[in-house]
Amino acid sequence: MMKNIILLNGPSSAGKSTLAAELQKRLGGRGIDSVIISIDDYMVTDPNETIYEDDIFEVMPPMCRDLQAYVQSGKTVIVDHAITSERIYDMFLEAAACGDALTVKVSCDLEILLRRERERGNRCPGSAEASLRYLWPKDGYGLCIDNGNVSAAENAETILKKICGE
Repeated sequence: MMKNIILLNGPSSAGKSTLAAELQKRLGGRGIDSVIISIDDYMVTDPNETIYEDDIFEVMPPMCRDLQAYVQSGKTVIVDHAITSERIYDMFLEAAACGDALTVKVSCDLEILLRRERERGNRCPGSAEASLRYLWPKDGYGLCIDNGNVSAAENAETILKKICGE
């Protein structure tokens, strides 16, 4: 059976959104209907304000309800997130029990994260490093990818092979 939930978990500026879009495009090319759920869609962010773990915890219930609704409607759900605590990860796992999930750790070197964060200019300075430090869990993923030295296209293909059992 194909995985129908893909968690892309990694620090801010690791390229998760770019990877999610590439993965969605490739799924569509195989006739698989998918949707991207991003933590960014559930929060109002200001580059001058720090995002705290409690802020993310507050928006998890509607995000989890949407994840379950999409799975129940037959869609493959790509989750773009920077999970920084066990309680948030547990909430995701509870919601994801409605399907078959693949957890993917998306990372890259700190220097790349910091450069991307500066270039983006839409995150509070230090978000990339803090989310790298507090990323939860540290290990135990179904797949770990380097999204700094490997292209989003190559990483999407690796994930696609894993979720389709190839």
